[in-house]
Amino acid sequence: MVGRIIKTEACVAEGAEWLAGQDERFRLALEVTGPLPTRLRKDGFDQLLSAIVSQQVSVAAARAIWKRMRDAKLTGPRKVMWATEEELRAAGLSRQKVRYAKALAEARINYKDLRDTSNEDIIKTLTEVSGIGVWTAEIYAMFSLGRADVFAPGDLALQESARLLFDLPKRPTEKQLRVMAEAWSPWRSVAARLLWAYYHVAKDREGIA
Repeated sequence: MVGRIIKTEACVAEGAEWLAGQDERFRLALEVTGPLPTRLRKDGFDQLLSAIVSQQVSVAAARAIWKRMRDAKLTGPRKVMWATEEELRAAGLSRQKVRYAKALAEARINYKDLRDTSNEDIIKTLTEVSGIGVWTAEIYAMFSLGRADVFAPGDLALQESARLLFDLPKRPTEKQLRVMAEAWSPWRSVAARLLWAYYHVAKDREGIA
């Protein structure tokens, strides 16, 4: 039900080797990217709250807001639930993000139980919360829960990287990329890591927009 969990760089390397054996283009991509990072992070409420904070703002702005929230001790579910709108707004959240933060706190998700839940049910549980979309849920499953076979086809960088690596006439749509990624199971999250790494190498070399 849970499938393979990525815990170390060796797990990622195993997945990368498998992908390289399945498709020559992945092998060529690995030659230019080098070893892939685990990119693992902890799980829990604050990770999803941080994702909400980061929506539609620059990385620098998101970091600044998150620092203000940490300084104000507004990163736990109970603190967010009890905080007034004014307090959350003072930390930098928009009115919409205040609603999302409150919704996440009030959802009372059992984050420990998610560790033993199927990928499909994780995404279903998280996306029931206002402000948590499929992309955020997939990223959480990949990096906070270490799921080896989750992909995020709605990610524009993944779409553009797939276009470049597979020499496609245009960026695949989310639906098209999801179908493409089926061939990369059971290591779809490693395929995502490789495509992200390849995107950054290509961007540095060619100036991708």
